[in-house]
Amino acid sequence: MSAPEGDATLTAEAKGHHYDATSIQVLEGLDAVRKRPAMYIGDVSVRGLHHLVYEVVDNSVDEALAGFCTEIGVTLESDGSVTVRDNGRGIPVDIHATMKKPALEVVMTTLHAGGKFDTKTYKVSGGLHGVGVSVVNALSTWCEVEVLKDGKIYSQRYEYGKPTGPMRSGPAPGEKAKRGSGTTTRFKPDADIFTETSFHWDTLAGRLRELAFLNSGLSIKLGDARSGKSTEYLYKGGIVEFVKYLNQNKEVLHGKPVFFARERDQVAAEIALQYNDTYAESVHCFVNNINTIEVGTHLIGFRSALTRTLTNYAEKEGLARNSKVSASGEDVREGLTAVLALKMQNPQFEGQTKTKLGNSEVKGIVESIVGEGLREFFEENPSVARKIVEKMLAAARAREAARKARELARRKSILDGGSLPGKLADCALDDPGLCEMFIVEGDSAGGTAKQGRDRRFQAILPIRGKILNVEKARLDKILNNEEIRSLITALGTSVKEEFDISKLRYHKLIIMTDADVDGSHIRTLLLTFFFREFQALVDAGHVYIAQPPLFMVKGGKEEIYCFNDKERDEAMTRLGRKNLQVQRYKGLGEMNPEQLWKTTMNPETRTLLRVTNEDAVEADRIFTILMGEQVEPRRQFIEENALSVRNLDI
Repeated sequence: MSAPEGDATLTAEAKGHHYDATSIQVLEGLDAVRKRPAMYIGDVSVRGLHHLVYEVVDNSVDEALAGFCTEIGVTLESDGSVTVRDNGRGIPVDIHATMKKPALEVVMTTLHAGGKFDTKTYKVSGGLHGVGVSVVNALSTWCEVEVLKDGKIYSQRYEYGKPTGPMRSGPAPGEKAKRGSGTTTRFKPDADIFTETSFHWDTLAGRLRELAFLNSGLSIKLGDARSGKSTEYLYKGGIVEFVKYLNQNKEVLHGKPVFFARERDQVAAEIALQYNDTYAESVHCFVNNINTIEVGTHLIGFRSALTRTLTNYAEKEGLARNSKVSASGEDVREGLTAVLALKMQNPQFEGQTKTKLGNSEVKGIVESIVGEGLREFFEENPSVARKIVEKMLAAARAREAARKARELARRKSILDGGSLPGKLADCALDDPGLCEMFIVEGDSAGGTAKQGRDRRFQAILPIRGKILNVEKARLDKILNNEEIRSLITALGTSVKEEFDISKLRYHKLIIMTDADVDGSHIRTLLLTFFFREFQALVDAGHVYIAQPPLFMVKGGKEEIYCFNDKERDEAMTRLGRKNLQVQRYKGLGEMNPEQLWKTTMNPETRTLLRVTNEDAVEADRIFTILMGEQVEPRRQFIEENALSVRNLDI
């Protein structure tokens, strides 16, 4: 494969360039962070923006872990900045022996400078690399830090990571002096670095709620000066209350969550779990308050112990004798809600964003702790143990039925990767990285999309009607649904224990439905399907939502496509309100192929929404409310959100 022309040009230029010591650049201070911000915060979009707040808050939480902080406040200011304050010990302000400047300035302006490289100041900590708050400073237009210590206020301001002057000090006013000690950090993200600088209340609320659950007795207040909204998170029951929160809209199998805590080899583990009557697994793992969304060795140990303990109990009590099936780990975890919280020294996180734990020794430690805790609980609560085992065996029988359904489907060439569903209009290219599949509502819209697409890289899969609500179904029932079977076959990855993401046939899976109530319902059903059965595709960024226009305003030869009422009114004003044609598209099928291509399918002109899993806890809660068995939570959700939905320009 030949290199692109641009690469060839660069190669030619490089050959003519003399490579010597003058070619080596040394970036001073925090310049490296501003040059490559994604290396430190993951990305420069909404996710990276909120990561700035988490870095500052995590420092305050580390003070709480050390026993010196009981209150944290986060305020979204009206000017776009954020204020984080705590009542901890305060960042040191005395002169650093090596750097010959105040420790506050060292911490704020020097990478890999912090109090967490040994275990003297903080026995356990989420911030281990010494880059957290300095990175926040580097990526902000300005940052101000105020430290309260011994009745004095010490402060310093920075712009683009650099101090604007020396650290100042003075007596603390009466109200502040009463607080005793603490740190207040206020910063405004740099709009030249971030693609978006507006903080989202819900995103921050989810993370702060997690932290309050994980640190029983710690008060975390969130305020929004833009809207006047404020709330406080304070949970004295810790992760037991966390599990209850996760299960609040589900029918639970046993009244109280199972809880136990153990410490072994300098690893302290808290585990809370409770089973419900759904078919999904919801396990959340944390290490030193960091949500390890890519999990790691601690989850492996937890799952191994859970499977072994439950299957052994079933054998010992004779409960598995008549089941005629062997339970797997997947069966054990059906309907499980659990929170695993570890506190440990020197965790080996993979990457600065700390989303995966790599300590190999933790697997055995967690496995031992969980096995011991569960055996003790089952001995003391045999009725609860029996209910859990009965659910496990029911899941095993359903899995066996699903296996037989898959085998039957293969014999009929339905799930065979070599035989694609007849309704799928496939694309010519076979490189998944270049290909995309539109999942389209109905044959009419499917026909228009097939005519309007670029056949080289765009595939079309029409879905007839509303697919099965997978929130209320096990896999055997799911595989009996023709529309879902077609979708699984088109994806090419198979499902459950046979799932293989490397076999995904399209790296863009685009949900394209009508902009009406039925279209919204179908889109929600499809999103439920992806979240519950193919969450790995969501996490990998493969799932998108198309944004077709609602209106076309035509004046003379000029046509303007509008996506809401506001854009329509602006277009009418711009074109003049006389002799205008305004067409409202009730469905995708009302557009001709050229219009659909131009507005919704052409990569050069379309807008796609990527579906992300930023807050797994909140996503799980919303799917349970909207698609679960209980009606009352859904009715309440609709009533609470009806006004805001009516006010949207849709």
